[in-house]
Amino acid sequence: MQIDILTIFPEMFEGPFNQSIVEKAQKAGIVRIRIHDLRNFTEDRHRTVDDTPYGGGGGMVFRPEPLARALQSLISAEGPHRTIFLTPEGRPLTQRLTNHLSLEPHLILLCGHYRGIDERIRTLYVNEEVSIGDYVLSGGELPAMVLVDAIVRLLPGAIGNFESAQSDSFQEDLLDCPWYTRPRVFEGMPVPDVLVNGNHREIARWRRRQAILRTAERRPELLDREALSEMETEIPEARAITPEAPR
Repeated sequence: MQIDILTIFPEMFEGPFNQSIVEKAQKAGIVRIRIHDLRNFTEDRHRTVDDTPYGGGGGMVFRPEPLARALQSLISAEGPHRTIFLTPEGRPLTQRLTNHLSLEPHLILLCGHYRGIDERIRTLYVNEEVSIGDYVLSGGELPAMVLVDAIVRLLPGAIGNFESAQSDSFQEDLLDCPWYTRPRVFEGMPVPDVLVNGNHREIARWRRRQAILRTAERRPELLDREALSEMETEIPEARAITPEAPR
């Protein structure tokens, strides 16, 4: 996979992308990440990327010309692509969307700043707008880092145990189940017996049950999309927590 990121703060990506899974995936050739300074696509001596908005109002807006030059250079050079603008107005980032984007061969991430970008760039070049939450950040750099991390860990070979990524929270519209490791008893609290009895079918059933209970308690709206089996709808605890959850 190829990921290109357009930003006016390229240095922000040095730490996060040179650590952990993202770093390992780059070294292994699983993903190629390139950071582009938008100011390099300006044509004036001040390297101006923004201007005041038409109609007045506070803040500045990214000019369309540098963005168009940058996007055209990436599009013409790399072939099939998907351009994503990181903005609070975008589609909420979910595991389902992350799974979908991880199948794309080439992503271009556009990090806005100030009041945003000229609307004509959104109309002409942007394929997808993504938000990481209903709040406002200083720019699109942090959301871009979140999106890249969420995508890269799904690429085959990026983590040692690919099955682990496929069973993360939200992969089935459920939160994850509780997990335990040694010691067997910690501060008087033992590991559930089912996890040490060696019966993998019972363990899988317990984990699924716990995931449903945790989701019902903490994020019941997710159960609206979860096609629970007939057995799972008989979990009394889940029904008590979400008595009106549609099935």
